[in-house]
Amino acid sequence: QVQLVESGGGLVQAGGSLRLSCAASGSIFSVNAMDWYRQVPGKQRELVARITSTGNTNYADSVKGRFTISRNNAKNTMYLQMNSLEPEDTAVYYCHGVVTVVAGGRTYSYWGQGTQVTVSS
Repeated sequence: QVQLVESGGGLVQAGGSLRLSCAASGSIFSVNAMDWYRQVPGKQRELVARITSTGNTNYADSVKGRFTISRNNAKNTMYLQMNSLEPEDTAVYYCHGVVTVVAGGRTYSYWGQGTQVTVSS
């Protein structure tokens, strides 16, 4: 069993900052690429940022220059530092990870439960 647990969401005023965390736990052999997605009601879930196991990153155009994704491989934890937040960033943020499990060495995709980020104007 593998779990991804997000934390760090909340309510912040426009221009403020939040830091999200995603901790992976369980029968993990290795955590490969990890991503942050976000979703607002009535819209599709969208990719916000991605980081590979070697630290290469990609960002959605809407967050470039404001958000920074990082990870601590020793702790199987990923972070999203969000600065200069805008009301348009309001969404449920989901952690996603591609994990190779100990048993059998197979690779699976896992999602966290989501954390709400609300940016007030």
